[in-house]
Amino acid sequence: MERLKDLNGISALADGGSTSPPYERPGVVAAAVYQQGQRIRDIRVEEAGEWRSRENAVVWIGLHEPDEVLLHQVQAEFNLHALAIEDAAQPHQRPKLEIYGDAMFIVARTAHMKDDEIVFGETHLFVGRGYVVSVRHGDSSSYLAVRQRCEATPAALAHGENYILYSILDFIVDNYMPVIEVVQEEVEKLEDLVLREQLEKSDIERLYLLRRKLLRLRNAVVPLVDVCRRYEHIDLPGMDPTLQSLFRDVTDHVRRVQEDIDALREVLAFAFEASVMIGQTEQTAIARKLAAWAAILAVPTAIAGIYGMNFNDMPELKFQYGYFVVLGVIVTLCLGLFTFFRRKKWL
Repeated sequence: MERLKDLNGISALADGGSTSPPYERPGVVAAAVYQQGQRIRDIRVEEAGEWRSRENAVVWIGLHEPDEVLLHQVQAEFNLHALAIEDAAQPHQRPKLEIYGDAMFIVARTAHMKDDEIVFGETHLFVGRGYVVSVRHGDSSSYLAVRQRCEATPAALAHGENYILYSILDFIVDNYMPVIEVVQEEVEKLEDLVLREQLEKSDIERLYLLRRKLLRLRNAVVPLVDVCRRYEHIDLPGMDPTLQSLFRDVTDHVRRVQEDIDALREVLAFAFEASVMIGQTEQTAIARKLAAWAAILAVPTAIAGIYGMNFNDMPELKFQYGYFVVLGVIVTLCLGLFTFFRRKKWL
């Protein structure tokens, strides 16, 4: 009967019987309680501790950039550790997993594409018996899709907080893939450009920016590999052994993302090195051409220099055909040098 009243209350909200859901307040995105995989009702943060203590009940609260007052209220409801609350209030944390008694605190970095740019965010997760609290910082994707997917599979959601945690981590990792695909397309374009022609300054700047983006993405992904690997073991508080295979799947996905990032970084490094080598090759070819033409021009310059010294005792100056002989020698030597350098492929 109580559940029916709660459902009727939710229907009244949908029909406009109330101006706002019970959890609505700045910083709170969603707050609901579930039993046996079914959504019972939306709740206020002040009610979370009471519902969490009920049998087979799981409280799932989603926060976005909450203030300290809200965080301390959540801390009081779930008896969270002060150090974990301090970390959750400060973004730019390194991905990690920490255990405080029978509760876990997880930090994960998120990434998605926005206006052709990689946008990074951060999610902090508090997980314990009967509750999951997610705290999002920055421009990260909403977990509304995760909540809807979980609610659509009550049998899986009946596993409680462990399945909710798996769903959120899986969603974060899956969002890495579109980012990788976009970066891969740009890398392939740059790679094709290197093979066709030498990179311009703008292309080199673009290559450097891609390497920097991949480095930031790698810094977000690599620590998450160790976090997910720990979920493959049952020594964590409240871990459900039946969900080990799911967390193992998330670990495999994270590793694949890491491998893709490393591969793209190697391709970019090769593209840069290839561009430098092509530039050096072209400079060497130009230097050879200049050296070959300088050698050819040195012949008439040397001969003209000799006969331009205006000495009186130069018998060949009085030779009737001396001018034509000298021109013939110059042409013969220059053509010989030109043929030699062409065979050496300097010209």
